[in-house]
Amino acid sequence: MDNTKPYTKAPKPEIGRGCTFYYAPEGVAAKPCEGCYKLHETAWLEQYPQHTPTDIFEVRFKNTRRFYYQNVNNLPLERGDIVAVEASPGHDIGIVSLTGDMVARQMRRVGFNPYNGEFKKIYRKAKPYDIERWQEAIALEHETMITARQIAAEMGLNMKIGDVEYQGDKIKAIFYYIADERVDFRELIKVFAERFHIRIEMKQIGARQEAGRIGGIGACGRELCCASWISNFSSVTTNSARMQEISLNPQKLAGQCSKLKCCLAYEYDTYVDARKEFPRLREPLQALDGEYYLVKTDILAGTMSFSSSKDTMTNVVTLPVARVKEIIALNRAGKKVDQLSAEQPQREKFEEPTYRSEEDSITRFD
Repeated sequence: MDNTKPYTKAPKPEIGRGCTFYYAPEGVAAKPCEGCYKLHETAWLEQYPQHTPTDIFEVRFKNTRRFYYQNVNNLPLERGDIVAVEASPGHDIGIVSLTGDMVARQMRRVGFNPYNGEFKKIYRKAKPYDIERWQEAIALEHETMITARQIAAEMGLNMKIGDVEYQGDKIKAIFYYIADERVDFRELIKVFAERFHIRIEMKQIGARQEAGRIGGIGACGRELCCASWISNFSSVTTNSARMQEISLNPQKLAGQCSKLKCCLAYEYDTYVDARKEFPRLREPLQALDGEYYLVKTDILAGTMSFSSSKDTMTNVVTLPVARVKEIIALNRAGKKVDQLSAEQPQREKFEEPTYRSEEDSITRFD
């Protein structure tokens, strides 16, 4: 039996790059898999004619790495084509992810500027030999990462190598690492080059970028935002949680990257605008039956709850913001209100449905 042939007719999925390798009659081939790669995008302008014809294409590589290339050879490229592109040095293999008008919109969104105003080039569509060499390079990545971690630990460097990405021609690799402080890895690069016989590029990433490259499922049950659509990370502070009156529990506020969850900033502006309607209370509300202290604010409902005791929830009264402002105005004029809550019309009592047996009740587990 010939064990030198590394490929069979069975598909071999590559999750990091969102494609599947298989053995075709002409040799090793690959095809993209929709929706199974990081930062998946929907080409929502694909069905419409191009308003601005362009020869610039977005090409994606492993996990969240993407770049923009120029089709100098006028190749008939479509989204999903596997292409060989210019690298420094050599060439790399990637998958075309965006074409047409969407490319200019995406470059503007991420703030991409080509080096010296020149785009790197797309050489050709990947041939079976290119894909075979590409798969051989991918097969080395995990073992290289484990070995690199051991070497860094033996050298006593305070860093964590989170991912390794080989170039498509197998002559260069990018080592992604995380470090809390500045690391002098000049000696490390020499050891890596001697051990792996490749060119080395070290790239530092943050904890949020690492979570985006690894991926996972969040507490909401959906794929992590950093792995599915976020490309630019904004600073998230505990002020976002305070503004939304979320309990400052580190275990619940932290994501899988051990940083504050990015979703804390999604509704922050809405809460800031809603809080502008709420008055600032420096003193308790004055009523004939005593003083009432603010104990709770419901921003979405537009209500404020007051207690007759400063330290405990006693005789809690919930008031709308308009009523609170009215009471504050009377207190500043030296008047005390008879009661905090204005008389509200009695609502009709809702009759709860009855059940044939206790097993049918939706509250049987309470």
